Amino acid sequence: MELKTRLTSKNMSLLPGLKETDIEYCVPFDVSEEGNYIANSFVAVTKDRLFVLYEGTLKDSYRLADFDTIKSEIGISCGLLYGIPRGCDESKAIKFAKYSSAHLARYAYVAKGCRYILEGRKEKAVSEEYEKYCPICHRALPGTKECPHCAGKKAGLLHEMLVMVLPYKPQLAGIFLLMLLASLTTLLNPEIQKHLVDDVLMKENSSMGPAMLCLGGMFAMSIGIAIVNLSKNYLCSKLGSIISMDLRKKLYSKIQVLSLSYINDRKPGDLMNRIIRDTQRISDFMGDAFCNLFTVAIILICDVAYMMFLDLKLTLISMLFIPLSVFISIAFRHNIHRRFHMQWVKDDKISSNLRDVLSGMSVVKAYGKEEDESAHFNRTAEEYASIQRRNETFWAVFFPLMQFMMGIGVYLVTYFGGRSVLGESKTAGELLQFVNYTSMMYMYVGWLSNMPRLLMNLVTSVERISDVMQQEPKISDSPKAIDHVIKGKIEFKDVTFGYKTYEPVLENISFKVKLGEMIGLVGSSGAGKSTLINLIMHLYDIDDGKLLVDDIDIKDIKLSDYHAQIGVVLQETFLFSGTILNNIRFARPEATEMEVIRAAKMANAHDFICKTPDGYNTYVGEKGHNLSGGERQRIAIARAILNDPKLLILDEATASLDTESEYLIQTALERLTAGKTTFAIAHRLSTLKNADRLVVIDGHNIAEIGTHNELMEKKGIYYGLVTAQLEMQGTPVSEVVAG
Repeated sequence: MELKTRLTSKNMSLLPGLKETDIEYCVPFDVSEEGNYIANSFVAVTKDRLFVLYEGTLKDSYRLADFDTIKSEIGISCGLLYGIPRGCDESKAIKFAKYSSAHLARYAYVAKGCRYILEGRKEKAVSEEYEKYCPICHRALPGTKECPHCAGKKAGLLHEMLVMVLPYKPQLAGIFLLMLLASLTTLLNPEIQKHLVDDVLMKENSSMGPAMLCLGGMFAMSIGIAIVNLSKNYLCSKLGSIISMDLRKKLYSKIQVLSLSYINDRKPGDLMNRIIRDTQRISDFMGDAFCNLFTVAIILICDVAYMMFLDLKLTLISMLFIPLSVFISIAFRHNIHRRFHMQWVKDDKISSNLRDVLSGMSVVKAYGKEEDESAHFNRTAEEYASIQRRNETFWAVFFPLMQFMMGIGVYLVTYFGGRSVLGESKTAGELLQFVNYTSMMYMYVGWLSNMPRLLMNLVTSVERISDVMQQEPKISDSPKAIDHVIKGKIEFKDVTFGYKTYEPVLENISFKVKLGEMIGLVGSSGAGKSTLINLIMHLYDIDDGKLLVDDIDIKDIKLSDYHAQIGVVLQETFLFSGTILNNIRFARPEATEMEVIRAAKMANAHDFICKTPDGYNTYVGEKGHNLSGGERQRIAIARAILNDPKLLILDEATASLDTESEYLIQTALERLTAGKTTFAIAHRLSTLKNADRLVVIDGHNIAEIGTHNELMEKKGIYYGLVTAQLEMQGTPVSEVVAG
């Protein structure tokens, strides 16, 4: 995301004595104090001042040193950048700029950069987020990193296409050889036809021998063309399938290493279509278009050159309407691209909608919303059908029109060539030969006129695939990352994090966890408990502060090594389609059957597994829908136990268990967590009482830390949560404090 917009020379003149290099941050704002849209307005920040340029004039200038902090805040349909003067509270805040929601993230980074300057820090605020709008043409970006409409994109896409096909040089060499043979055999046929007419049919006393020789040559040429084309098409289709398969593998591997933030920002249908449909379109292009593209080009060039050699005047007449057809095709190129891009976007929406409904069908039926969901899907399908119908109608008119315009040349050639035959300046065979070459030229020019559609399909798909391939994971091993055997000491030092920069979930979190300590995380829904364990699992990088593992920055430990040493049981239990055995083995594929059974027994899962039709080889279905919630939870716990983790994460690990199973699981977890650092999120009192300490999160911060009894005696936030829970259960609070 751009944080330093280049100012025009006129705007720079409003900042006397400053050069462009003096500006640290410069971003536009587009809302006036009255809430009206404005343009040519910017906030520019140097190392010591903040300037507000309002509609081409310098409105205000402030010294950063006069402020305690600079903040950005989300309002209703807009955001606000303001500063709090030194020694004042927020009621005395000075407003700098108001901006639309399109700039929320941008100003969050600018506010952070200003705070860095106030704190004397050398680093700058850097944004890794996508632009939502193209900074050049201001169009909304269609889920890609770069704008497909702006200059320079075509060369980049050509490079991407070359990168995709160059690894297959041997196959391409064979295909090009067949293309040359196909071109040669196709071009020779009209020549033989001319000799058949002039030297055999039009001659008196001609015998069957020369006629059969010409017919045999034509038949042999036809057989040769068929064999060459079949071989060429087969090799192109095979190469397309190989390229498609390799791209799918690369895309899937790439998505595996990309950060969760990238995955979560996209609809599942979007990513699925990039892996499946976009790669298939490339395969289709190789089979339908590429196999003929260079053959057509070679034939067309040789055809036109030979026609000019035979009769320049007739050649010029035959080509009379081609420039107009080419001009129309080029003029409609961007329109075709836009049309098909809209169709693919709507296709992604349908796929995502269908996937959501099928995954949540039980919820749909439980609420009796079948008709509503059908209506919603029908509306989306109708929108897609409408776009598709308009596109197909456009093409059904455009393509025949091009063919008709170019076909007029054949009639002109026949007319003027026929006059030459009647005037005996040209033979009938020469006219037939020239008409055949003219028809061939128009046939292949017509085929090329269909290329914009095929190319737009290809360009759109390559665009979407390369967008994924060019992504860099936000979380990756640092250059000095090391393998480290986790002991279990964890420390948060002024940690701040938000999934969106302008919406911090945790702010200034600081606490230490001793080796082998069990920490219970408590707080209301949305307080940040799951976010905290996401940071501990290193699924996201913190925005500010440090997270230390055994006094080592978590960023300096290799991701694969770190993740291999943690065990996780999340609130939303996920099982893969497959057997119970494979699901438990997911953490350690090399584990023996005895180790799997032992882990299942510790998780109180062995008994119910033995009652299933095929025992450990029972197929659980997609997301484990063949099992109950409690059974899925116990399999997930067995999976964590099998991994023998150094660091254990429990997010409502016993939420789906009955009382008896919960007791058995708690006993197993006590054995498992002995000597291991454990973070547990739970609302059940039985789980909380097992923790060495409880961390209560409220208002993005740590509100309380202590043991169960200490926090109950304090009668703060934790006491209120427990009291509310006990009132629902009918248990006296005194029993819990005493227990």
